[in-house]
Amino acid sequence: MQATQSAAPIVIDGKGHLLGRLASIVAKQLLNGQKVVVVRTELINVSGSFFRAKVSCAPLHTAAREAGRGRRNGDSREDERGSAHGSQLAYGASRRMQRNSEGFGSVLEGSRHSTAQSGRVGMTASGSTRSTTQLRYHEFLNKRHLVNPKKSGPFHHRAPSRILYRTIRGMVPHKTARGTAAMERLKVFEGVPPPYDRKKKVVVPQALRVLRLKPGRKYCTIKRLSHEVGWSYRDVVDRLEEKRKVKAAAFYERKSAAQKAQVAALKSATKAAPISEKLAAFGYA
Repeated sequence: MQATQSAAPIVIDGKGHLLGRLASIVAKQLLNGQKVVVVRTELINVSGSFFRAKVSCAPLHTAAREAGRGRRNGDSREDERGSAHGSQLAYGASRRMQRNSEGFGSVLEGSRHSTAQSGRVGMTASGSTRSTTQLRYHEFLNKRHLVNPKKSGPFHHRAPSRILYRTIRGMVPHKTARGTAAMERLKVFEGVPPPYDRKKKVVVPQALRVLRLKPGRKYCTIKRLSHEVGWSYRDVVDRLEEKRKVKAAAFYERKSAAQKAQVAALKSATKAAPISEKLAAFGYA
């Protein structure tokens, strides 16, 4: 990134950048007063395989731990409410784990889990055992405010641009006046909308996947993750990007032809230099 701040915004092409590294650099520039525009956010990469980005394994003893906590609470209040309180908590914990395993198990791709009950190990297609699996992003989608989730949040964004925006916001003190002003300097887009399709774009070497990630490591794109969790504009963005690339290719051909014509004109001008000198001597410059 540039060391000095400019009045014009910096347009960053998000393709091939790592999400966290790009977000940290952009957040620092925003706090320093620089305006930043990030385009093609759907092509930002996340290190690790798509399965890792979407899945996190929860230990099997979670239900037992919650059940044990319920029994301890029941034992401490046995004199007041009896031991039935702890058994109810244990039953509630087991039911929650059963619902999670049944709900998340049907979403997994490429593996056939048997319907795992609470405290039971599921078998994959290869025959190996796997603990109760929860989709990480789906787990994030399930986080909600108990009082008024539609008003109080948290709000779960599916679009790639909003995912990047929220990632950057987490690195900025957005609840202060300085952080609010910094976030107002940021613009994020899927694809390359006008007028940024005619502006020069830059990359951030410190955040490029080919430079920061070891060759051969797995990675995934935000576009696929967003589409899997409910983003419904992937085909629209792809179609608009195809149209933009066709126009850009035609513009590049015209520009190349004009440059070749200019080079040819300069070569012919050097051949006519003696004639131009004689004409200049007679006042025909």
